[in-house]
Formats: sequence, C-alpha cells, structure tokens
Amino acid sequence: MFFKNAIRRTIVPVIALAFASAALQAQRLPEGVQPEHYSLTLTPDLNAATFSGEETIDVVLDAPSKTVTLNAAEIKFLSVKAGSQTAEVSLDSAKEQATFTFPQALPAGKVMLNISYTGILNDKLRGFYLSKTKARNYAVTQFEPTDARRAYPSFDEPALKATYDITLVIDAADNAIANTQIISDKPGPIAGKHTVKFATTPKMSTYLVAFLVGDFKCTTGKADGVPIRACSTPDKVAMTKFALESAEYILPYYNKYFGIKYPMPKLDMVALPDFEAGAMENFGCITYRETDLLVDEKTSAIPAKKRVAIVVAHEMAHQWFGDMVTMQWWNNLWLNEGFASWMESKPVAKWKPEWNFPQDDAQDLDATLNLDSQKTTRTIRARAETPEEINEMFDGIAYGKAGAVLGMVENYLGEEVFRQGVHNYLAAHLYANATAEDFWNAQTENSHQPVDKIMQSFVAQPGVPLLSFSQKTGEGVPVTQSRFFLSGTAADASQQWTVPVCLKTNGKPDCRVLTPEQHTLAVPSASGLFYANAAAKGYYRTAYTPEQIETLVSHAETGLNPPERIGLLGDRWALMRAGQGEVGSFLDLVLALRKDPNGLVMESALDKVRAIDARIATEDQRQQLAAVLRNEFSPVYTSLGHPAKGESYDRQQLRAELMEILGEAKDPAVLAEAKDLTDRAYGPGARKDKGLDPILTRAAISVTAEHGDTVLYDKVMAASRDASDPGLQSEALRTLALFSDPALVRRTMDYVVSGQVRNQDSWIPIAILLSTRETRETTWDYIQKNWEKVHAQLTTNSGSRIVAAAGSFCSVEKRDEVGGFFKTHKVDAAERTLAKALDNIDDCVRLRSAQEPHLQQWLAKQTKP
Repeated sequence: MFFKNAIRRTIVPVIALAFASAALQAQRLPEGVQPEHYSLTLTPDLNAATFSGEETIDVVLDAPSKTVTLNAAEIKFLSVKAGSQTAEVSLDSAKEQATFTFPQALPAGKVMLNISYTGILNDKLRGFYLSKTKARNYAVTQFEPTDARRAYPSFDEPALKATYDITLVIDAADNAIANTQIISDKPGPIAGKHTVKFATTPKMSTYLVAFLVGDFKCTTGKADGVPIRACSTPDKVAMTKFALESAEYILPYYNKYFGIKYPMPKLDMVALPDFEAGAMENFGCITYRETDLLVDEKTSAIPAKKRVAIVVAHEMAHQWFGDMVTMQWWNNLWLNEGFASWMESKPVAKWKPEWNFPQDDAQDLDATLNLDSQKTTRTIRARAETPEEINEMFDGIAYGKAGAVLGMVENYLGEEVFRQGVHNYLAAHLYANATAEDFWNAQTENSHQPVDKIMQSFVAQPGVPLLSFSQKTGEGVPVTQSRFFLSGTAADASQQWTVPVCLKTNGKPDCRVLTPEQHTLAVPSASGLFYANAAAKGYYRTAYTPEQIETLVSHAETGLNPPERIGLLGDRWALMRAGQGEVGSFLDLVLALRKDPNGLVMESALDKVRAIDARIATEDQRQQLAAVLRNEFSPVYTSLGHPAKGESYDRQQLRAELMEILGEAKDPAVLAEAKDLTDRAYGPGARKDKGLDPILTRAAISVTAEHGDTVLYDKVMAASRDASDPGLQSEALRTLALFSDPALVRRTMDYVVSGQVRNQDSWIPIAILLSTRETRETTWDYIQKNWEKVHAQLTTNSGSRIVAAAGSFCSVEKRDEVGGFFKTHKVDAAERTLAKALDNIDDCVRLRSAQEPHLQQWLAKQTKP
C-alpha cells in the first residue's frame, strides 16, 4: 500500500506507534487448518448496497476435528456444509472470527467447506465497499491488512496462502476486473445479469485478492509480452495514458533487476473515486486513488507526473516484494513496504533522470530521521497481533526507515552485489512467506559482509544513531555513538549500532563498518573534504567539530552534491532542535546556500526557515525575519527571470520556491506578480493560456490565497467541486485551507464537514488549517464546537491525522486543552497519536524558550549597518 503523505509542508508528520498492549488479546487463528483453494461466486447489488456469496474452501486438516475456525466480519451465514454434514456457526465479533461446529469430527486430510452467506457493501472504504460518482455506484475492494474477511469468510492471515477461482454475477451493462484475466463471460443465470469467470490465481495471501464492478474504461498497452491496462471511470480514461507509459517502462526494468519475470498473465491498474490509501498492490490488479493514477499528460506539472510514476513504481515493486514473496506475519510488514519504498525511485530515476529523484530520496530520509528521533517511536519489527495493532504498523517506520536502511546497506555493498542478494532472497521464497532473517542471511551469504549484524542492529533497535566526530589524529577520526533525540533529551550512549559509514572522497564513496567496539574511523590519506555521509544514504545523524563544520559550510556548493547538501541541512537543523546548536548558526548556513541552483536543496533550507517562523519567532521577530528574507533572496529570484520554454525542472522548482518564500515575506513585487498569475489561472481562458508555467502558478496561487478575498475564494471553491480533473480538484481543496480570513476558515470547515467532500479527503483541509499559525485558533474553536459533524467525516485512519495536526500548538495552555478535549472526545486508533501530539507541543514550548533569544541576537546582527 502507498501511504506517503501527499500534503506538502503543512502537515505535522503522523506516526502510528505499534507497541505491545496487555489489554488487547491476540486474534490469531488456531493452528491445524491449511487452506489450499477458494472458489468464490459473488453477486453484488449496487443499488441495495448488499451482496451474496457462494464459496467453497479446500482445506487440509492436520488432525480430525469437529470445529473449524476462520475469519469473518459483517457476514451473515446462510449455511455451512462439509460433505453431508451441516455446521452450526458461532461468531466472535470481537475477534472477527467464526467457528463451524460439525456433528461429527471431520477427518484429517483434505476437506471441502461449502458456505453460503450475504454481506454489505459498506461506506467505510474497506472490505467490499461502495464507491460513488454523480453518475453511478461501483463495488470495489480494499482488503489490506485484515478486511478480506468482510467480503468472504477466510483464513485471513498472510502466511495462509491459497489459489483462487473468482466469479462475479453482475448487471448486464457492467464490467468486472479481478486479479487474473477473464476466461468466460456468459449471460444469466439471473435475468439482466451476466456471469464473469476469471482464471485461477497463483498462491497468494487473502489481502491481495481484488474484484471490481462498474463501467470501467481502460487504456491498453504491453511490455515484455504482458498486457497492461490503466483504467478509470469513463469520463477520465484520457488521463490514464501517463500511468500506462510509466508501467510499460517499469515492468521490463523490474524483470531485469530482479531476474524473475513478472508472474501474472496481465497487469491492471484501476483508479477508484473513493479510496483511502494512495494505492494497493493487489496481485495483478492494482487499485489507486484517482490523484495517484490520473494525470493530464499535456498540461500537468512535473510534480504531479512524478507522483504518479512513483506510486506506480511502488505498487509494481510489490508484485515481487509482498505478492510473490510475502512476510510471514505483520510484525515484518517492513519486508513489504520498506522494500517497495526503497525500490520505487530506481526505475523512474533511470527513466526521467532530470526529475531529481535522488534529492527526493534525501528529503524523505531527513523527514524519517526526524520522525524516528522523537521520544516515542518503535522498532522496525514490532509486535502486531490485533487488527488495530496491525493497522498501526503502516507508518513512517515500516515505509521510510525500513526503506532507508535498505538504501544504506545497498550503498555500502554496491548496487550489483545487493541486487544479487535480492534475487537470491526472492528466488528462495517464490509464492511463499519469509522473515527478516531470511533476507539478511541471503545478503550476508552473497556479499560475505556483516549485513546480518548491520540490519539486526537497525531492525531490532528503535531510534537514530548520532555519530559525533572529533578532529583527525594520526590514527583517523575519533568518533562516538549515541542515540539521538530531537526533544533535547540527553543522548543515550548505551544504545549502539553496527553502522556502515561512507566517507566522501575524491572518487567513489569509501565505506567501512563502524562497530560498537570501535571509537576511531580510519580515513583515506587523500580524502580531501571530511564528510561522513557520502551520497546522503546513511541512516544516522552526524555532529562535527566547529572546525570541520566551518570547512563543510564553506565548501558545500563545490564539495557536496545536492543530496549531500540536503543531508547537511537536515543534520544541522536536527542538532539545533536538540539543543546542540543555535538557530542563528543554522540561518547562517541557509544564507550561505541562498544561491544554490538546486530547487530541492532550496526547498529543504526554506522549509526549515518556515518552521523557525512558525515555532520560534515572536510576532515582532517574524517581521524582522521577513525583512531579512526579502533582502537576501529577492535578488536571487530576480536573477532567474521569467519562465522560458525548455528550461530545466531544477530552475522551475527554484523559481517557484523563491516566489513562495518571498510572498510569505510580503515582498511587494512578488505579491503583485503572484496576484497577476492567480488572476490568469482563474480567468476564463486559463486552460488555453500556454504562457502559464504550472509549477510557478501553483506557487502564485498559494501566495495569493493566504490573504485572498471572497472573490478568489469563491473561484477556488468552484474548482474544488469540479471532479473532471482529480489533480486540480485536490489542489483546489488544499488551497481553500490556505485562506487566513477567519470567516473564510469557517466557510472551509463548514464545507468539509457537510458531506460534499469525499471522506477520504475531508481531513486534509482540517489538518492544514490546524497546522498553520494564522488559522489554527479559529479551526480549533470550530472543531470543539462542531465535533459531531467533524467526527462523522472520519475514516479508520483519518481521525488520527487530525489529532496529530493538533500537535502544532506551542503553549502549555493549549497542550492541556488539546489533551483534555481528546480525552473526552475519543478518536479511533488515536491514543498513541494523542500522546505524540502532546509531546510535539511540549517540544515546541522547549524549542521556543531555548532558541528565541538566539534568534533575537541573530536578527539584531542582520540589521546592523
């Protein structure tokens, strides 16, 4: 599944924390029954929002038994038989299990269970559910992690793999898509229906099954002999072409990289109007949120295309990691999501090198290190027994940290050695299940390097290493290890890692392993600049001596590549937040990089300046800081000139980034330019205005909206209701949350809780408004006074995101207010998120108290003649 945060800058990172809970009982199925094959025939009624099912399950019993227990939720059983015996059915709704009790013991060996049942097409975006457009209803599925049991009684655990025959009885005018290709399509057996039967699947886990019913239209293609389709509702099929083009490039890349051919007879990618995650890797039938598959190939900005390409690559990587080879249990979810996160940028970076994916990877790593440096985090492999605990595993640790650790090990071993180890791991577990040990043992055996010790130290321990260096001696550079905390908590020297450290040299990176027993790092005699995170792939923070950091800063533009400059900015920012530096020194680094030509380096620097403005500066200091930004960055922006046809993506990004920061700093010329672009963007000829640079226009709209009036607001509101282009509609919805006028904030809140916004999206404006200094008070007041309306829009996962955004406050008073409110107004699966939010408020209070005087000193120096 793809769950990366799609909201730029404005949302406090959300972390779901999975720890053992004594109050929650394990909900694993009893051992002794192994499913081998499911035959499913489902008849959905899209108008009544119900379905009926006929199911046979071929199982093998280890021993004679009168009972069989499997998973079922929201299922009404009509009959259960095995041979001539009819079972009594008892339900345990708390465990989401059903037990079949037969009059006589079923024999050991093969047994066929025959089940008739009915279910509901729910509106919760999980199981077999309804997705709606203005034109009609669709019946679609989302089973990961534990919701296949809502569509068919099943042994709903990842290790209990089986093959499937799926048949759908649907309305005559509808079509159906499932994991494999259609092998028959016949009218009946009910008048006005037709029966669609699909080919038998390979062995697969329950959560990877998919079946979709509607009037889907598809764009078709092929790669390496595999038919590929990109599908959507009929009105949006023209927007599927770029995703198809992406898949046609990515599939041959993966075939070659893994050395194992894509195993399914076809690949379908389907955009669904209602879909909570970004995408889902169902074997051979990948489902997507519309904004992550559909894009106008001719008019969309590069960032929109990048996101589609990355999500397509992520889900296609799962066809090998997760689908063909699946983790044994959810505690090793990282074997699915970490691998896909590590792999996703590889094919698209080769396909579109000008889109700067290495810089994206460096930004993602920096965000993950910050997430994992907080007081409350978890290990990569953690206990997960109940559905609630399992859902909490889909977080920045399973995706970001696991992917980053894999990238670090690859950087240490070299791409080809690591690739061969990946192949060996996959080949040894085809259509089966695996554990963390299986992977790192395969890499250790192939490379003859201590990969097992490295990975075990990062998988089994929480947190981030801090490598603190001293001045070079004759033996090398002295170094100490400790666990790093963003909160200012004293570093924990008792926690140690086995760390591959790659040094910057004049040639390729020079990598060596730092063990807990080592306290000196050997350095090549002619290494030049000392930078201990070459390629910005190391999963650790670095602290240098004043002399070392002075040299690094003075040579950053010439001696470090863009990902390394992003890493340097990240380390210096993190150390300042932890009390190991002053905000003025960090701002000096930002000014030293003010002429950096790379857009993502500039974004990394200026995002942190925004955090200083939001979380440290007083109102007077905000005005002074804005003046400094106008003085320092306005000449850089002017030097870029106007957008020109054919200029690089870097230059487009850089211009947009500088417009945003100068607009936020109220530069009069930039505000005027932004308003002009915004007026053109929302003017009658906007779609035909070829002079509008889409990246710069997006920045202009953001700048203008902050102090926008009702006239502009109404235009943005109209765009947010226009579903013809999901990307533009989504952008407009986010833009509504940028207006700071309290009356318009309340209008936005009224809109998103009215039921007019899909509940998969309604949390997004709320979280943006809560996270913004100018709008959070009005938003928080609205939430408290209209909680029932807000709560009615929450899905299984979105409630915790709103709780997390409430962690943007920065006072003891608000901490107590937020804690008290959510203590009495419960949000599902958000108890740990609330604790995290309160920690974030405490950290902000501490940071402001510690750094505000230093900011004042720095600002005073900037204003001296």
